[in-house]
Amino acid sequence: MFCVISQRCFAFPRKDVLRYLAKMFCVPSQRCFALSRKDVLRSLAKLFCVPSQRCFAFPRKDVLRSLAKMFCVISQINTFCSKQHFLFLHFRLLAFTMDGFIELYFELGLKYKDICSMLSLRHGFDISERHLKRILREKGLSRRKRYSALAVLVDFIQNQLQFSGQLHGYRWMYTKCRENGLRVRKEDVRFVLKELDPVGVSVRRARRLRRRNYFAKGPNFIWHLDSYDKLKPYGVCINGCIDGFSRKIIWLNAYTTSSDPKLIGAYYMEAVERLGGCPRVVRGDLGTENGHVRDFQRFLYVSHEDESLDSYLEGASTANQRIEHWWGVLRKECVEFWISLFADLRDKGFFDGGFLDKSLLQFCCMGLIQDELDDTAQVWNAHTIRQSKNISSPSGRPNVMYGLPELYQTRDFLTSADSESIQLCKNECTFRRPIPCDPDVNSLCNIIMFESQLNVPRDPFQAVNLYMHLRDTIKTLL
Repeated sequence: MFCVISQRCFAFPRKDVLRYLAKMFCVPSQRCFALSRKDVLRSLAKLFCVPSQRCFAFPRKDVLRSLAKMFCVISQINTFCSKQHFLFLHFRLLAFTMDGFIELYFELGLKYKDICSMLSLRHGFDISERHLKRILREKGLSRRKRYSALAVLVDFIQNQLQFSGQLHGYRWMYTKCRENGLRVRKEDVRFVLKELDPVGVSVRRARRLRRRNYFAKGPNFIWHLDSYDKLKPYGVCINGCIDGFSRKIIWLNAYTTSSDPKLIGAYYMEAVERLGGCPRVVRGDLGTENGHVRDFQRFLYVSHEDESLDSYLEGASTANQRIEHWWGVLRKECVEFWISLFADLRDKGFFDGGFLDKSLLQFCCMGLIQDELDDTAQVWNAHTIRQSKNISSPSGRPNVMYGLPELYQTRDFLTSADSESIQLCKNECTFRRPIPCDPDVNSLCNIIMFESQLNVPRDPFQAVNLYMHLRDTIKTLL
């Protein structure tokens, strides 16, 4: 039905999406549905039999990816395509029957018993696991057939090992393969990594993970937010938030500062507006940068008289377990590569920590770092968290734990917020600018790139070469 060329996130114009929805549901489309984005998502929520208090509590990228899988995406290329290439997709419309829901939950990675449970709880279809397996077999759906060629897997892993992928273990790399369209066995990924990166495997094998006991009632019961300053000496400040129950990343942003309370408040309000509500509790560190988040949370969530737990908690960073533990994951899977890259520039005398050098690094690398942060969060939200000794901490995929709490005998604790209250809070925020550095430096760099006929860097090494060229040119002019 849809023939789309998509580089990253299905770039449908809103008018086309609404027109196709009109045709799908046999609705007159003289004005292509005069509906807001929230109304469209609420209608989709009803269509999928999902509680619509928050109109799909998923990022836009996750919604579009789920819709693609629901409509049976058939690619004209069977091999892996990187983010730098276009995907040629052909969509075939499915009737939203039991088979459609089975395909959706199968693509989400749910177990057979969980698929049966969701069909019964949410859609009223009571079937046995045996019947479910028969349907999957008839539709040709299998997790252990039609694997990608080994040469394709080797090429993909070799490409990943050139950059921050050299930090990944085989479980993380396996999930990354699955997220990028490869059907592979976990054991194959382990063997390929062992052959291509034996040193990295031996280093990771020597590490040990220290776990702590933790408890959260359900999704959106508590959010943990914090800033990550390992790249701050180079002008890149990272701020993130994680859901305490599911461990789903709520936001993960890079910018020139993480000390402005209005900016951190903007991150929070963007998440609240996207989800349609606020959590029961927000946990932050002591410090002035979280002041606006504290005020927004207490304004949006009105505590009842019989509730003794404050809607905002603050304390030492060592007690902020969820986000502090995840910073270790972020460094291991992503940031260590950039720390080493920037440290090499500093040690060779090409970075002095001054205003100009920081601004140039921001200009050349901020977009690439944000892309890698988005990719890391996406893979993390899709990977499987193994069962731990802490029985109060659930195991599974963060996306599934967050979106399907019924599987874990709990509920979503998101508290709805009206648009007027959200807008009042947004008026007090400072949002990120579309440029990655100081405006004057940004204009100067664009002029130099235009005169030198240089392109925007597509990988870290191209970014370093551009940084060196801009640095030498500007210092010559000075």
